[in-house]
Amino acid sequence: MTYNDTFRDRAGRSADAKKALLEKLKAAPKLSEAELAERKAARLAREKAEEDARAAKLAAIQAEKDAIEKAKADAEAAKLAAQREAEAQAAAKAAEKAEAARAAKEKLAASFMLPSKGSESRYPARKGKK
Repeated sequence: MTYNDTFRDRAGRSADAKKALLEKLKAAPKLSEAELAERKAARLAREKAEEDARAAKLAAIQAEKDAIEKAKADAEAAKLAAQREAEAQAAAKAAEKAEAARAAKEKLAASFMLPSKGSESRYPARKGKK
């Protein structure tokens, strides 16, 4: 290539190069039907293997997602069970406290109860003295 080349010169060289490449391609030996069938079978086997690998990978991902969801569900169930147990313990403790308060109230009321008139009371004895 020189500086004096015109567009027509460059286009002509490009066309000649394309023709030479096309002739080289035409001169290449054609593949036999057996070789084509073998290549096609190899390509199909490779595509099948890739598809199986993708399916296995998707199955593994789905199994992992399912395991994570199951673990979350189990954790939530355990949390709810612990919460119910804590509520039951709190209710039992509150009932025990209420029973203790009721018993203390009864004991206090019993200690302040006045004796009845027919019982051992000093009231009739005092009345008799007057």
